[in-house]
Amino acid sequence: MEKVYTLGADFGSTSCRTIVVDVGDGSIIATVDAAYEHGVITEKLPHGIALPGKRTALQVPSDYVEAFKVGVHSILDETKIAKEQIIGVGIDFTASTILPVGKSFLPLCEVEKFKDNPHAYVKLWKHHDAERFATRMNDLAEGEEWIKRYGGKVSAEWMLPKVAEIAEDAPEIFNETELFMEASDWIVAQLTGVLVRNSCAAGYKGCWHKQEGYLSNEWLMEVHPLLDRVYEDQLRGEVVPVGRKAGSLQSEMAQLLGLSEGTAISVGMIDAHAALPGLGVKGPGEMVVVMGTSTCHLILDEHERKVSGISGVVEDGIIPGYFAYEAGQAAVGDLFAWYVNEQVPPFIYQLADQHEMSIHNYLSMEASKLEPGQSGLIALDWINGSRTPWVNMSLSGALVGMKLSTTPAEVYRSYLESTAFGTRVIVELFENNQVKVDRLITSGGIPQKNPLLIQIYADILQKEIIVDTCQNASALGVAILAAATAGAKQGGYDDVSEAISKMSSKEQQIYYPNEKYKAVYDELFHYYKELSAYFADGSSVMHGLTALKNRLKGGN
Repeated sequence: MEKVYTLGADFGSTSCRTIVVDVGDGSIIATVDAAYEHGVITEKLPHGIALPGKRTALQVPSDYVEAFKVGVHSILDETKIAKEQIIGVGIDFTASTILPVGKSFLPLCEVEKFKDNPHAYVKLWKHHDAERFATRMNDLAEGEEWIKRYGGKVSAEWMLPKVAEIAEDAPEIFNETELFMEASDWIVAQLTGVLVRNSCAAGYKGCWHKQEGYLSNEWLMEVHPLLDRVYEDQLRGEVVPVGRKAGSLQSEMAQLLGLSEGTAISVGMIDAHAALPGLGVKGPGEMVVVMGTSTCHLILDEHERKVSGISGVVEDGIIPGYFAYEAGQAAVGDLFAWYVNEQVPPFIYQLADQHEMSIHNYLSMEASKLEPGQSGLIALDWINGSRTPWVNMSLSGALVGMKLSTTPAEVYRSYLESTAFGTRVIVELFENNQVKVDRLITSGGIPQKNPLLIQIYADILQKEIIVDTCQNASALGVAILAAATAGAKQGGYDDVSEAISKMSSKEQQIYYPNEKYKAVYDELFHYYKELSAYFADGSSVMHGLTALKNRLKGGN
């Protein structure tokens, strides 16, 4: 039988990474990363109109289609794979990245009268100008049962705060909007001509629940009067579990992409969440830690439990038949980069140059010579606020125990340890709520580049840590789901679990915990929790300093 393949398209913040995967064994045959022409728009629109918001992050939707087209054509040209051999396409996307559209899914930014209105464009996940509406929602949701599924807080990055921002600041856009769509669903609609809303984004970012549906109109009207019936009208559409077929590639897009009309298109999903099938997770017990500038923690369970401080729990959110939980840390790679770029003294750079090493590798080498607890330091990893468990962006970093003898390597190690302590808080939070965590699987560039960091995680958590070296876990994940969507008759699989078993990444290295460090790390973890509770729950210091800075600078 002729080999067949699927495509996985990972739409990130600045580019679309497209891969082609052998359905037989999951091997990635080729990868193309195509940048968005307009990138992330923060200062002025393509037509030159300046943006008023201080935390605005917009995009041009046509960039997505063009980047995907470039990726598909490049892959087919490079590999000489025939279009008939491509049996399915899977899509993942940053979230919550939303756009308002008119009839036939036409983005309103492409309508002449709205091209100079920023609210007609895509609002990227990190568009934070809707913070005031997230605050309003959280105030109104106090005591509501549904908010407990999200750890007690709604984020400004989610769907409803952004829709409420449009309702308040641009009612002319709101009233003209036929649909507010997640960008993942919009891409799928472009490919198929069909409206479906994926359960992953709808659940985590749109406050949808499989049994209870959406939030009540009475409550929504308290957030903003224009939100009355917004779910029935502008957020309408069937919510479909990931791993299911959204539709087939329609003729016009088949010609544009150079693929076969009728090719199976999977339901979209969130980028980080797509890593689970890519990394071989198909059931409870294995926590995936997607580690980059920030970290996302994802785990499956057979039961829905309301866990305080998490980012959400969604039935069918990642793998059909399971409840998928999400938690996170707001700064991991960003913390290490900040220290190296802003705090490390020049003589350390000179020493790194003499050793012909990068600054991170040199500091890791020096930090590896230290025993746990030797520096007398403990740090909080909240340099970009706290997601789980405190869900408070006003919290900030801290370093305790410094002396005149403290070295840069000691500080660097304390920051590595602080992120591991933050992950241990999350693991124990789940375990204390009967969500078992047997081992962790890490993904992303940082785990592959910093063995010391991962060994510290293993020692602090006293669990096996698996580092998966796949460079494209999310794109692989949706390519696997596309094979299940296409079905066995087309050369794919009829079962998501079977597709994961056959096609997921096998490129793994295991780190085992050193039991001899358990006692000292348990003691340091006690101090980490004590310090956390003091600043997050027992002191106004961090909140007061943040408020003072914003007041004096007029910032956010």
